[in-house]
Amino acid sequence: MTDTFYRCGCNPFAQTGRSKLQNKRALLNQKIIKQMRMRAGAENLLKATSNNKVREQVVLELSYVNSDLQLLMEELEGLNIHTKIHEDGSNFQDEIDDLMDLRQACRTPSRNPSGIDLLANYFSQLGFLETRFFSPTRQIGIFFTWYDSFTGVPVCQQNISLEKASILFNMAALYSQIGTRANRQTQAGLEDAITAFQKSAGVLHYLKETFTHTPSYDMSPAMLSMLIRLMLAQAQECLFEQITLPGIRNEFFSLLRIAQEAAKVGETYSEVHQSMIQTPIKNNVPFFWTTMSELKTNHYNSLAHYFVSTALLDHQLTPSDDEDKQEKALSQVYDAMPEGRSPLDILKDKAERRRIGKAHLQRSIMGHEEAIRTHSRCRHLQKLDILSDILQAGLKRSITKFEQNDKEDEFTDYMLAPDILSKTEKKAEMEIPAATKVKVKDLFQRLGPLSVFSAKQRWSAPRTIRLRLQDRDLGFTLKGDAPVQIQSLDPLCPAAAKGLKEGDYLVAVGDTECKWLGVSDVMKLLKDVDEEGVDIRVVSMLDSSSQPMPTKSATYGGLPKTYSMICLAHDEDDKKSHKVAKKPSFLSWGLKNKQKSGSTLSLPSADYNGPWNRPCPTYRNSYNESALY
Repeated sequence: MTDTFYRCGCNPFAQTGRSKLQNKRALLNQKIIKQMRMRAGAENLLKATSNNKVREQVVLELSYVNSDLQLLMEELEGLNIHTKIHEDGSNFQDEIDDLMDLRQACRTPSRNPSGIDLLANYFSQLGFLETRFFSPTRQIGIFFTWYDSFTGVPVCQQNISLEKASILFNMAALYSQIGTRANRQTQAGLEDAITAFQKSAGVLHYLKETFTHTPSYDMSPAMLSMLIRLMLAQAQECLFEQITLPGIRNEFFSLLRIAQEAAKVGETYSEVHQSMIQTPIKNNVPFFWTTMSELKTNHYNSLAHYFVSTALLDHQLTPSDDEDKQEKALSQVYDAMPEGRSPLDILKDKAERRRIGKAHLQRSIMGHEEAIRTHSRCRHLQKLDILSDILQAGLKRSITKFEQNDKEDEFTDYMLAPDILSKTEKKAEMEIPAATKVKVKDLFQRLGPLSVFSAKQRWSAPRTIRLRLQDRDLGFTLKGDAPVQIQSLDPLCPAAAKGLKEGDYLVAVGDTECKWLGVSDVMKLLKDVDEEGVDIRVVSMLDSSSQPMPTKSATYGGLPKTYSMICLAHDEDDKKSHKVAKKPSFLSWGLKNKQKSGSTLSLPSADYNGPWNRPCPTYRNSYNESALY
């Protein structure tokens, strides 16, 4: 009997939720103390040693320890707060499955407008999820991960804004891919490319202005500004191709116009190149991006000089020409006229026209030669045979025209042709697509109106109260739109005695959900209450004034700490796709949820259940093949 007694006995504290919570806290505190001791030891060693190799190793270990410590502190903070939605997640399994399927599909969208619609749909759903589940003052222990598109280094945050920012970045990337894949041999294809590049720039601008202080460097203001310039430069290039696609007429005004259009493209690529070579952008941008922007700057500036030279060399001012119109057109090509000559003097003097025209050809030849040298410096560009053919053809064309206008007995003039002013009839501009504000149906609308049942509010657990008529009176009245509230409660009525409170929200009558029902609809359900009565479910809004303040902003308003993220490593198994047997419930986020989310398009995800137990990966600093541009 004694053995049976002890065998049936139990520890009463181990069966309570509070004791389980305390055990988790104690375990986390032990891990935190261990990490703090390791950090103190590493800092002391750093102070004591002068060996550079030892110091580098200690600094690396400190980065691991500090990141581990941050994770543990965040986990402890999650245990010290309560974020719970009092709903059975199994009742919303279909909605959860739809959301997880949508999120998974966003990792590999099709490179066409359908893929844009998919990302826009998920982005809009994230807005609903943020309002309904993510409190601005409490963290719920869900980690969102993003892999830098240039370096592959992951960053991790406990805030859904990182997920929203990553979707916008991928949407901009997808627009750029659509623009790149467009058929630029047709007017319709060029129009599609222009629209795609301008929308890509618009999304990047929206990302830059809306989500500030993003943790990943590819979403930093400096990098986004460079990417915006890059998208607009490609759009401007397509606009130039759209003008020249029908052909370029060998006519004075047409040639000057095309020259200034080409100068505009060269100017935009020059701005891109200047932003790419600034520190620290130049350390993260692929080398062939930088060389390509430099190459295109030289190529289009050379084209501009070629067209101006052709206008001067192939066309002479005749009595039938409009002198004033030609004079005005030529004066608008330069910021300052060559050697202070007036436009009309140049137009009337055949020798001067040839001299200035040859000077422009010399600059065209030098520019094309520099573009060819730039091409030869980059092995990625060397693989583009057609690019080499275009540069060689441009150089040959300029040399041929120079030889046609060069006389053996002519004195060599080393005049330097002035720069050509850029001008365009249509400037590429950012276009914020409507996809960033697409309207979708809230997947979890059954939880009730979002204006009431949001994460900003704290709610009591639902209470079931039996209503019975007393002299044909329920003892209270109803007010408000869906959901209705209890008002004018008689404190002596049976419902009040059973726990009904003034201001309670009525969420169900019997088996009927009432979160979306108004007063008239609820009264119809209550009017047939018989002597046996009916069960109603109510919830109370709790005081939220004592909630903890949010941690320091990292992205879009109030965001928590960022883990950057060398220690948040993924092993080789993470690269293998696997099917999750049970999808995490969005309705049970909080203390019970220990699954960490990964993010997003074309980038690997990692499981962060135990990041401090994993080895550190080695990330390449060179161009990442999974980068989206």
